Amino acid sequence: MKLQLVRSATLRLTYAGHLLIIDPYLAPKHSLRSYTGKSPNPLVDLPFPIEQVLAGIEMAVISHLHSDHFDSVAYERVPKDIPVFCQPGDEGFIRGKGFQQVTPVTGSVLWNGISITRTPGSHGTGHTAEIMGQVSGFVFKAAGEPTLYWTGDTIWYEPVQQVIREHQPEVIVTHSSGAVWGDDPKPIVMDAAQTLAVCQFAPQAAVVAVHLDSLDHGQVSRADLQAVSVPQLRIPLDGETLEF
Repeated sequence: MKLQLVRSATLRLTYAGHLLIIDPYLAPKHSLRSYTGKSPNPLVDLPFPIEQVLAGIEMAVISHLHSDHFDSVAYERVPKDIPVFCQPGDEGFIRGKGFQQVTPVTGSVLWNGISITRTPGSHGTGHTAEIMGQVSGFVFKAAGEPTLYWTGDTIWYEPVQQVIREHQPEVIVTHSSGAVWGDDPKPIVMDAAQTLAVCQFAPQAAVVAVHLDSLDHGQVSRADLQAVSVPQLRIPLDGETLEF
């Protein structure tokens, strides 16, 4: 398995001999609105041209429809004929953008020998989570590959623990910027303490922290995580590839 961080939550995943793209967010630097008034988003450019981001991809997985996970550039540039897997309720929007093979995942699906299981998430707490709406993560399994749990945009809470108990992933990808929304000081994705809680709860797993240093509502940087890091925590740079 090879996992390449493109930027923010966008990943190129080489798994069981196939190349997947996860949450394509392809907008140019500073081309989208600010979330906090600090800076237009995204804060940084892609590490390489869009053509390279999309080169060779065979399938896409989209966790939810927030614009920092599936944006207007992706609507135009991601090939329309590749399979797209998403959470239930998002398929109509994605098909409306011209994608021809869109499958909502309720439980699990099998694609080219890869089992893909949708998992729950809570994009914040209380009223903020209601505003953020439904989000999902996914577990990937295939013969000869480590089990991968991509948590998606979620805080650390009991259903995430249950996924880890059930699937015993060997690699866990967390969204760890501690981003906030509006006046609510509580994070809408994992912060440093919650990311470390994942490490402590799953000591058998490599934990890969992404969704960092790319949006103006993030409260946790790579440097912040590195200051409290444990050996199992990996914090890739944009464009970096990790192999498991």
